[in-house]
Amino acid sequence: MRNEVTANSFTNSFRRTFKTIGERVGCHLISLAFTVGALHAATFYVTIAGLGGEPEYEQRFTSQAQEIDKLLRASTPDAKIQTLFGKQATKAQLQTVLAGIGREAKSGDALILMIIGHGSFDGFDYKVNLPGPDISAVELASLLDRIPTSRQLVVNMTSASGGSRAALEKPNRAVITATKSGSEKNAPVFARYWVEALRDSSADTDKNESISALEAFLYAEQKTSQFFESQKRIATEHPTLVDSGKGDGTRKPSPENGEGLVASQITILHLGAAQAAANTPEKKALLARREQLEQEIDKLKYQKAAIPAEMYKQQLQALLLELAKTQAELDK
Repeated sequence: MRNEVTANSFTNSFRRTFKTIGERVGCHLISLAFTVGALHAATFYVTIAGLGGEPEYEQRFTSQAQEIDKLLRASTPDAKIQTLFGKQATKAQLQTVLAGIGREAKSGDALILMIIGHGSFDGFDYKVNLPGPDISAVELASLLDRIPTSRQLVVNMTSASGGSRAALEKPNRAVITATKSGSEKNAPVFARYWVEALRDSSADTDKNESISALEAFLYAEQKTSQFFESQKRIATEHPTLVDSGKGDGTRKPSPENGEGLVASQITILHLGAAQAAANTPEKKALLARREQLEQEIDKLKYQKAAIPAEMYKQQLQALLLELAKTQAELDK
């Protein structure tokens, strides 16, 4: 069973209270900043599949990268997607791609980098195994630091990926690793379930027809744990998430441990009606507003301990009413 205190579960429970709150509170709404810039914010996707070393792994890594590419393009036809595999998945090519995004991206945009393959960690340096020279976590972090996007997500699904966390973690950057440390060196199964999360609607736990980075992580982490349990094997990988900018990551992000807020605010893809809505200007504006409101709710939840109870209740009610109003417009 999923952890009941995740950022997704509280949003889901809020949604069920819309009608009741609306009847009690009436027309007390707050004014939220919603600009044209939010509508036109872009998400840049980069997926890279490194060396397999063996035909089986080569095929698996390439297939997973291609599947992610396919799912992203089906969800958002006008998305900025670049996928590297085989001979194209070199350090030089990745540097070129990220440098290009750095020149094009704006502060309100988001970047999602997904890494599949084998990694290595010698106790000091983590590296992704690529054709030709490998690239280290320190080098990756330097490239990402030059990209001005306000939100970034790095999903490192390689072996020993936990060894990359310290170099990559930074405020407003969610870092997901397939392993908790650089010493977990077996080929992970996490990538399989990450891809599955992007095509399985059950990963959408708050039922807003979008898969966030947090939802995808929770789905893939749970599936990974269940895999080892069903196989009656000792787990050789423990996926973690950190987006507070510091720490060792956690398997169960929540407001209580301060992890998961940034990840909850990064939408990876849309599903169903939301996917169709993203392709029409009017609905796209409403969809962007809904996502903004949901992000405000998530942010408020993480700030609850520092806000007077009555103020928290008032702000939450106002946000929920505005969200219900926006959803009603989307449903027309």
